[in-house]
Amino acid sequence: MAKMKVVLAYSGGLDTTIIIPWLKENYDCEVIAVAADVGQGEELAPLKEKAAKSGAEKLYIEDLTEEFVTDCIFPTIKAGAVYEGKYLLGTSFARPVIAKRLVEIAKKEKADAICHGCTGKGNDQVRFELSIKALAPDMKIIAPWRIWDIKSRDEEIDYAVAHGLDVPVTKAHNYSMDRNLWHLSHEGSDLEDPANEPKDEMLLISKPVKDTPDAPEYVSIDWVKGVPVAVNGKKLAPVALIETLNEIGARHGVGVDDMVENRLVGMKSRGVYENPAGSILYAAHKNLEEITLDRDTAHFKEHVALKFADLVYDGKWYTPLREALSAFVDSTQEYVTGNVKLKLFKGKITPAGMTSPYSLYDEDIATFGADEVYDQKDSAGFINLFGLPLKVRAKMLEKNKK
Repeated sequence: MAKMKVVLAYSGGLDTTIIIPWLKENYDCEVIAVAADVGQGEELAPLKEKAAKSGAEKLYIEDLTEEFVTDCIFPTIKAGAVYEGKYLLGTSFARPVIAKRLVEIAKKEKADAICHGCTGKGNDQVRFELSIKALAPDMKIIAPWRIWDIKSRDEEIDYAVAHGLDVPVTKAHNYSMDRNLWHLSHEGSDLEDPANEPKDEMLLISKPVKDTPDAPEYVSIDWVKGVPVAVNGKKLAPVALIETLNEIGARHGVGVDDMVENRLVGMKSRGVYENPAGSILYAAHKNLEEITLDRDTAHFKEHVALKFADLVYDGKWYTPLREALSAFVDSTQEYVTGNVKLKLFKGKITPAGMTSPYSLYDEDIATFGADEVYDQKDSAGFINLFGLPLKVRAKMLEKNKK
């Protein structure tokens, strides 16, 4: 009888390193590891040897960076979606593209189950599993953290040592981190107490503000229909564009956010996110929309952005509502084309000018000087009609006081 086959979402980190032998011990199965490259900024080649040493029968290393940017990052930027005012959804929107490839490989390998290393306290278990259910509704899912006897990261390290496995963390440096092209997140360890200030040495992408240049740097970004296409006048492919902005933003310490967020599973969690390119792109996109979107669309889109962020955060990427909202957002981006210049200095991003051939800003109308376009006398009739409900109500209240 053929052995059970399990496809594992594999990163080579602590969790997935020990999950391979754990699966083999508990399911007597073949483990097919799938490492998704979404721009982690690390060498993935050593994972072949590492996965084999851990007991995996096969390892797929899949380059998903371009798909990640075009299919997940850009639609979310266009929506202006930010979770709870700070989180630029770096981990959240990487999960759907990874889950999609896991399902594709599971079907190719005729696997019996897909396994992930997400904890029972986190959001990622929901994101992976909702995506898998949407794409392979009958696929069995194994989540070791919900069923094994291991209770902490220290116990994971002990398990790894007992099985002769190398792990990328120690009990002295025990942050839980997730890295991709878009961001790097830090959780756990001393960050679990919100009273503790994040340590400068924790930052791996952005420079601490005290170490940034003493002169500002200007960066110019060109956009076409809500999508960034060039930096400082140079056209760049999607992945290269984000890499370039990460490098520029990191040296000025921009995009570091410390927040206590409300997790989907009901608890509050503290994390520090490094997101230099994302912070620059969100700021630039917002500035460009200020001159290219009309008032009603801009205000309604703010509501859409909040819902869009919740859907992405909650793992509902492959849902009719998210797809419908993306269709609406795309229609709003028809004229979000132009150039935005920003000033980066000591961790801050400041607008430094924007232009668009579709700008709705008309200097002839907005000027404080003399003009021949706007008749200020017109405002009297407008105010009379706009304020009529207030006037009627005030008269009613006066009448009933007598």
